[in-house]
Amino acid sequence: MPYEPRRYRRQTVNGDLVHFRIVVKETDVDIGVRPAAFSRELVFSTEQLIRAERAALEAYIARDEAFVRALEPYQPLPGAPTIARDMAAAAALCNVGPMAAVAGAFADRIGKSLVRRSPDVVVENGGDIFLRSTKKRVVAVFAGASPFSNRIGLEVPPYLTPLGVCTSSGTVGPSLSLGRADAVVVAASTATLADAAATAAANRVRSAEDIEAAAVAATAIPGVIGAIVIIGDRLAVKGGLKLVPLSGTG
Repeated sequence: MPYEPRRYRRQTVNGDLVHFRIVVKETDVDIGVRPAAFSRELVFSTEQLIRAERAALEAYIARDEAFVRALEPYQPLPGAPTIARDMAAAAALCNVGPMAAVAGAFADRIGKSLVRRSPDVVVENGGDIFLRSTKKRVVAVFAGASPFSNRIGLEVPPYLTPLGVCTSSGTVGPSLSLGRADAVVVAASTATLADAAATAAANRVRSAEDIEAAAVAATAIPGVIGAIVIIGDRLAVKGGLKLVPLSGTG
């Protein structure tokens, strides 16, 4: 698959954090931590974690190929690694296949390991974010050609974190979506759940008339805090999310 520029990258404005990038096969993450926590050892140990999680998931998939193909809830085999079980559990709540949660699951695994080293952590993996913060932050919304793209952001107060903020799109990026939304952004208790819920909601959007129902359906999922659904110049927001305008964009 040809490389697609990550135009949404650095969705959070984090001048107080040190960012570094790790690429392991298809896993391409941007990570932000407090300067005091950053070190070459931290980068190395994080890369080793990613390699270990990938190896565990790849080994499992090799003996359970149906796990990858499933487009609806799927029960992992006995002995499945934790990341596969987490993906399947989140997907079951959202009525989608477990691979709908894979990017969010990696963001969660990385983020949860880093919060022991840094009180502020941002992990972005394919537009899916794990966020733990001691201060208010804003996550920019990237919605392809929509006029809302990079003009609005989701304000996240520290008391809501750790939090997952994930995006699914039927018009941007290589990930599978059965709908036509420019962006569905979901905030949830974990990035794994937010990823699965964003996919489920995006699958519902075939036209602008579907955005309200898709947002309502997303927020009905246990653990989902709020949802934003965008198609063209139409936007729906449900749940406990605060949108703010972004300056210096356009």
